[in-house]
Amino acid sequence: MKRYDCLLFDLDRTLWDVEKNQKEALRVLYSRYRLDRYCPDFELCFEYYERSNSRLWEEYRDGKVTREVLRNTRFEEMLDQIGVHDLTLARQMGDDYVRLAPTFTNMIPHATEVARELSRRYPMYIVTNGFVETQHIKLRNCGLAPYFREIVCSEEAGANKPSPIIFEYALRKAGVPHTRAVMIGDDPETDILGAVRAEIDTVWFNPHHTPRTIEPTYEISTLPELLELL
Repeated sequence: MKRYDCLLFDLDRTLWDVEKNQKEALRVLYSRYRLDRYCPDFELCFEYYERSNSRLWEEYRDGKVTREVLRNTRFEEMLDQIGVHDLTLARQMGDDYVRLAPTFTNMIPHATEVARELSRRYPMYIVTNGFVETQHIKLRNCGLAPYFREIVCSEEAGANKPSPIIFEYALRKAGVPHTRAVMIGDDPETDILGAVRAEIDTVWFNPHHTPRTIEPTYEISTLPELLELL
């Protein structure tokens, strides 16, 4: 087994449970803005949001939309689906969501104990396409902040994953060559492909046993497997 000098981690869906946390945040906004007047079924409302949010994050990753467009358009489209055409409300909900969602603390199973143990063995960094202001809050609120040296966000690096630029930026922060780092993440298109482009070894966290489209260095289905692998 190869020995590494640094671990690079994705945050969302690798450590922080995006689906649970965003659903709890949207439920608060659904109640706060009384959206039940227009859509009595919260699950349907959430489905509209999730569909728009997923597409817009892909477009943000690919540089097709700005973060401001992402933040506002997902709520504009959700509101349109339930018959509410109010750009001011969409922007207000977008701002509220960015403040609220990072405060929820649902984690991928075993994320905390695995991060704690690995931090005793390696310097660790988060590498994320998420927004600077939200990722720091997430890490602090969920208790992971003590285990990571730094959060490397795409906004600061000047490029989104899967561009090798953000990975190279993270390596400079860590002070290690690409041959001595490994990237751990759930998304084959951003985490794994991006790290491969930067010639960094990869661990694909694949809890749903999705068929491979990109060849990682290693593959796991649960986070505790990292403790044996690394």
